[in-house]
Amino acid sequence: MASKIAVLGLGSMGFGMACSMKSAGLDVSGYDVAPPAVERFVAEGGRGAGTPGEAVTGADVVVSVVVSGAQTEAVLFGPDGVAGAMKPGAVFVSSATMDPAIARDLAQRIKALGLHYLDAPISGGAAKASKGELTIMASGSPQAFAAARPALDAMAAKVYELGDTAGTGAAFKMINQLLAGVHIAAACEAIAFAAKQGLDLDKVYEVITASAGNSWMFENRIPHVLAGDYAPLSAIEIFVKDLGIVQDMARAERYPVPLVAAALQMYLAASGAGMGRDDDSSLARLYAQLSGATLPGTNNP
Repeated sequence: MASKIAVLGLGSMGFGMACSMKSAGLDVSGYDVAPPAVERFVAEGGRGAGTPGEAVTGADVVVSVVVSGAQTEAVLFGPDGVAGAMKPGAVFVSSATMDPAIARDLAQRIKALGLHYLDAPISGGAAKASKGELTIMASGSPQAFAAARPALDAMAAKVYELGDTAGTGAAFKMINQLLAGVHIAAACEAIAFAAKQGLDLDKVYEVITASAGNSWMFENRIPHVLAGDYAPLSAIEIFVKDLGIVQDMARAERYPVPLVAAALQMYLAASGAGMGRDDDSSLARLYAQLSGATLPGTNNP
């Protein structure tokens, strides 16, 4: 069983994932482009690395927790890329949300170097990451799964094994992101509409979460709006990227995605209004700005 793990990217998700693996007894080294993130991990008892290459040296499993396919490619093959520093037979676990075609390309390139690639996007948020309770949608060779198993078991409550071809996990994640992005937009549209009507928003939340119109995203994101707190747990720009990928995939298949298109326009508008790095519940602020509705908190435009 693999025991030495490297985590590349110690943001809100990667930090929790690294800590959950450390808590499970694995030997975890962490690297991030922001030195304070590494220092935070060291303070939690992990091993810090000053470079990506230092982090992956001798590692059986390298878990990449970056945002996109482009960043994943840079992690592997960029100027400080780790593909050449990984030991033969090690597995690269890619958790980024990306176009399935990019995942397939990266898997082929890394296989040529004698390494394994596990396409393993994640869902669940930072709180579940820190508890080792993520959902992982994974695809890859049996060898990749076997090599990554100790890390997967430590990070996730559910690991869905979705086939032996990279890209399948990425495709499943894009279906999730389609729904998540549209549901957040719908939830924000609804709460701002309730505000426009002068309704008690706390009572709206209570009623809707006990009714058929509820969604996981309404229940999870609307408390941010009620608190007037838009500190980013998942930023607007994430869905600018992800719904853009869905739209590109759909266009290639000549498949209509009108709800995605409408939601994407709202995320783009929020980003253009200066909210791109704020929490994705900021769509409610955009609706308020457009309609003159009043939302709680000082962050309301």
